[in-house]
Amino acid sequence: MTDTTVLRAARWVDVDAGLVRSPAVIVVAGEQVTAVNPAEPPAAAAEIDLGDLTLLPGLMDMEINLLIGGPENPTGLPSPLHGVTDDPVYRTLRATVNARTTLLAGFTTVRNLGLMVKTGGYLLDVDLARAIDQGWAAGPRIVAAGHAITPTGGHLDPTMFQRLAPHIMPLSVEEGIANGVSEVRAAVRYQIKHGASVIKISASGGVMSHSTAAGAQQYSDEELAAIVDEAHRAGIRVAAHAHGDAGIRACVRAGVDCIEHGSLASDDTIQMMVDHGTFLVPTSYLSEGLDISKAPPALRRKAAEVFPRARRTLGKAIAAGVRIACGTDAPAIPHGDNAKELWALVDRGMTPIQAIRAATVTAAELIGADDRGRLAPGLLADVIAVPGDPTRDITLLQDVRFVMKDGRVHKTPAPAAEPAAEPAVTA
Repeated sequence: MTDTTVLRAARWVDVDAGLVRSPAVIVVAGEQVTAVNPAEPPAAAAEIDLGDLTLLPGLMDMEINLLIGGPENPTGLPSPLHGVTDDPVYRTLRATVNARTTLLAGFTTVRNLGLMVKTGGYLLDVDLARAIDQGWAAGPRIVAAGHAITPTGGHLDPTMFQRLAPHIMPLSVEEGIANGVSEVRAAVRYQIKHGASVIKISASGGVMSHSTAAGAQQYSDEELAAIVDEAHRAGIRVAAHAHGDAGIRACVRAGVDCIEHGSLASDDTIQMMVDHGTFLVPTSYLSEGLDISKAPPALRRKAAEVFPRARRTLGKAIAAGVRIACGTDAPAIPHGDNAKELWALVDRGMTPIQAIRAATVTAAELIGADDRGRLAPGLLADVIAVPGDPTRDITLLQDVRFVMKDGRVHKTPAPAAEPAAEPAVTA
């Protein structure tokens, strides 16, 4: 039995050239692409003919939390009490469902940025990543952050999403609550020791938590420098939740690799990000897709202030040339709706091919992966298919018909409906 497969389709997206080419003949052997439109496809190969579809590399979501949201509340954020009602086993089982949903939406690599829950110090996303890599569960490859690192009362302190009373859910440094230089160093070391491959921190207030104002800087310059020093010495990158201008600037000065959200960045700070090569994951579809109708009034007021400014800021960042990668903050929008973020990027000023690059080659650069993000020989066989031309209509990426990851098919087009039988004629 051959391990070589030939994928045929009407078209494929050349991400680097920004062109849709015809036809598409992609040769896959094992986990890798071995040829694109070869003169002679291998004779002894299985063939999958996808017809009038367009092939693209698997997409990537650079901010997601698979451990929350999903099956029991598919329309957005979980119950405010999930942090004290869901144990680690139940949470991990939920994550397997969310991982499969994400994969079938065409996203073959994700960054899971911070648990923000009490787990007793277990890094559930690290274990989920291992299970997926070993083939025990279907899902995207996961770059796992373990626990988000935040000061007491910071945005990513899980007790601030529910405003719990004292002593209801005590949290430790091992679960990411860290204050002062010595504790943040210990928190980073703990996450790395137990398998985190990226560090997520809280550098400013948030919109959907009862912490400080969304723009307020939460870690001091000294604490930020210590976090980055610990992570970078271990070869690990740092992602910072930061809405406010002061917090973003402090992160860039400290050497943080990526800003999540970046909603209130000034023009000078945007240029600073360009000069330092700092990535931005704007999670911009939140301003349309996040259901805040049941949020407390104070949080709705924050959203009404921040989201319109965030849309304008992203437009300026695109124009300035900030390196922007696609990320959704799911389940703030439902798992499986990830491709709507690409629509938001186009709405704010990107061309469709720029948005596709944000979810492929730029995302791959953000995580330091040179084995994915394109359809090219020697890269991982992560291939999706959609109808039509997504370089003209970015919303077509919301209709993924075929998904292959590591050369294994996870989703195929639904068969055409059989024509209705003629009614029998009776005498």
